[in-house]
Amino acid sequence: METGWWDEAFAPLPYRRSPPGEKKMLTVIAYDIADPRRLARVSRICEDYGMRVQYSVFECFLESEQLDELWSKLEDELNPEEDRLVAYLIDAKSAKKTRTAGAMVCSERVVCYLV
Repeated sequence: METGWWDEAFAPLPYRRSPPGEKKMLTVIAYDIADPRRLARVSRICEDYGMRVQYSVFECFLESEQLDELWSKLEDELNPEEDRLVAYLIDAKSAKKTRTAGAMVCSERVVCYLV
């Protein structure tokens, strides 16, 4: 393959074949927490990993290690006698077919990236 001036001027990206985030999977986290204090803690944890789409439902794009970390934190807050927690993992092909309608509730936290 012939290289042009662009390739000569700039070093190849280390992820040319495997871009960052390639292994991320859409994960839907839903929960029903009985205690208001535990509910608030679980909500704050989820806000660090994804976007709230309903009161107790978050969409997160996570790699396997991130999901394990999130799940561990959530289990630490859970009372298994009173609460329920579920994570639905959706592969990239299926995630592209997701249908939505109507307004979406956004988390209060706003993140902005400038490049």
